Amino acid sequence: MNTSVVNSVVLTELTKTGKLRAGVNLSNFLLVTDRAANGDPIGVSPDIAQEIASRLGVEVEFVCYPDPGAVCDAAELGEWDIGNIGAEPQRAETIAFTSAYCEIEATYLVPAGSRLQSISDVDQSGIRIATKGRAAYGLWLEKNLRHAQLVRSGSIDASFDDFVVQGLEVLAGLKPRLLRDVERLPGARILEGKFSAVQQSVGTPRKNTNAAAWLAATVEELKASGFVAGAIAKHNVQGLTVAP
Repeated sequence: MNTSVVNSVVLTELTKTGKLRAGVNLSNFLLVTDRAANGDPIGVSPDIAQEIASRLGVEVEFVCYPDPGAVCDAAELGEWDIGNIGAEPQRAETIAFTSAYCEIEATYLVPAGSRLQSISDVDQSGIRIATKGRAAYGLWLEKNLRHAQLVRSGSIDASFDDFVVQGLEVLAGLKPRLLRDVERLPGARILEGKFSAVQQSVGTPRKNTNAAAWLAATVEELKASGFVAGAIAKHNVQGLTVAP
């Protein structure tokens, strides 16, 4: 599909207000690295939204949320036209996602002296895992764990605090953040490998069927053209890779 030509149906679905309203998750420090003087987010995710708006021939209006769960909730309220968050099955009930434009590895951190040596060791009875409850990796754990207990927190910082204060066995998180956390905990280790890779995608409310197809093709073009790789390099983000 040549996304440089936008039909009127796609424009109607995505620009009801005359602008492209882009829902942005502010809690992902890899995708939103700063804020402009006017409060607009800066980073890879805003760059993707801006490029999509440019292809539509309209201005972008950023609608910012404190976490991905809030972005997802707002889909049913009609607060945004596209939302840049991790694609997960629960979210896909109300949001039509493109393929991922980038990926972030999710893995585990364990404290000093832990007997856990690998990712496969973690899902067993008696293991408590601190996680941000409505993060994409938290939703993955909720669906896939069979024996370990999840201790859900409202933010990434709170999950770290729970891990330390409650003496939990494992902290789950995005690897780039865990690389920072491990420096704060003498003797702590990050387990090799990953239990999941958060798929950062562009979504639109499911009723926007024509727009969903156009966005899917657009994201593939942005990956193939090097736009996504360029945005990652521009913002000097470590731990973020272009999705296949």
